[in-house]
Amino acid sequence: MTILPLEPGAASSRAALGKFLAGCRADAALDGRRRLVSISVEVEPLDPLAVLEAIFEPDERHFYVERAEEQVAIAGAEAVVGFAASGPGRFAACQRFIDETLADAVVVGDPSLPFAGPHFFSAFSFFDQVGPGEPFEAAGVFVPRWQVARRAERSVAVANLVVDASSSVETLTEKVWRAHAKFRSFDFRSVEFGADRPISTVSVREVGDEHGYEGAVRRAAGRIARGDFDKVVLARAKDACADHPFHPLLLLNGLRQRFPDCFAFSVANGRGQSFIGASPERLLRVESGVMLTEALAGSIRRGASASEDAALAAQLLRSEKDLREQRMVLDSMVRRLAPLGLKLEFPARPALRRFANVQHLHTPVQAALPPGTRLLEILGRLHPTPAVGGTPREAAVPCIAELEGFPRGLYAGALGWIDFRGNGEFSVGLRSALVAGAGARLYAGAGIVAGSQPEKEFAETELKFKAIQDALIAR
Repeated sequence: MTILPLEPGAASSRAALGKFLAGCRADAALDGRRRLVSISVEVEPLDPLAVLEAIFEPDERHFYVERAEEQVAIAGAEAVVGFAASGPGRFAACQRFIDETLADAVVVGDPSLPFAGPHFFSAFSFFDQVGPGEPFEAAGVFVPRWQVARRAERSVAVANLVVDASSSVETLTEKVWRAHAKFRSFDFRSVEFGADRPISTVSVREVGDEHGYEGAVRRAAGRIARGDFDKVVLARAKDACADHPFHPLLLLNGLRQRFPDCFAFSVANGRGQSFIGASPERLLRVESGVMLTEALAGSIRRGASASEDAALAAQLLRSEKDLREQRMVLDSMVRRLAPLGLKLEFPARPALRRFANVQHLHTPVQAALPPGTRLLEILGRLHPTPAVGGTPREAAVPCIAELEGFPRGLYAGALGWIDFRGNGEFSVGLRSALVAGAGARLYAGAGIVAGSQPEKEFAETELKFKAIQDALIAR
């Protein structure tokens, strides 16, 4: 990988940009290897979701994630390079693809800018295999043609392109020139969504038997009592149908406004289907040689008053069942990461994480990374955590498909990005929906352990469904 400063005049001179790209083409011709070229410039403050709305095309891939309370958002659209994998080795295969792509990459611009350089947007399904006809691969990674990100008041626009011996320098120069000119002075007034009237009718129905979930919880509890496993997470699905098509980015905007403390995300497959949501759970962050993850399990609703909220919080903190479930998640994560030799640091007791409609038990976990430890290596060990799968993983996870009766796809999967330095962040695909035209499939789940009561677990999933259902109806 080559990192170059942006030469004086390169960003403001079409001729200088063309000369630089001609040099990249010549280098590619010499060794016969194509190059990913990434050009970053700082621009006036932008809202990446507004940019994505302005360039949205249903037949192009995109990726978006935002954590509003941290003033961080990143969007990417279209794909210049991509890769798909499946099976137990999918994380390692994706890491190899990233390494091979970066080996000959040319990163242009100030590398200290927030979100500078190429980003590999990634989505891993819950299971390591997906069935025929499912909308997303078991593992998909792509580098977008256009990328824009914001951290606090700073915004950075990135153009990514592939240059080989046959590339037209004139065409590439024109594309980059126009893109960076557009990002420097974006005009959002012309954005249209093709659906000016609000959605007035949304019908929602359970996928499968109306009482099937409570029966599945009872069967899972029976297996736990027999000692087959200690915990399993079971989800429900609902199908929503509207009187005209949903726009996934309008739904996403509603979610990010309602849940600024969550990861608002949208992943589009380029075939008209988007997976959107507002996830409360960070799966993994790697930054400057430090790993951060968290154990999030055990749930209770928010109160209507401050006193009721405090009483519910105290109830959760004293709940033997919820404390045990949360400890299972933490212990499993510690056990899974042990072979990496990490010195994990975490508090002795969980604290509360409060969101708009629910509160959870939460334990942050961090560690300094030994040299050579890669993000996807850690991710492959963590996913799926007991918070969304079960424990022991080998016994609990295989029974999920049988008990649920529908494909999970990206629900409870790992969604995030990796930059050219190996830093990145992934969240879990929770509080989510698969959107396609006027239809959407909604997902929500709950952890089943000894002592779980089917009626209470059903009520917990109803509480979690509310976030995404309200977004659909409000639109």
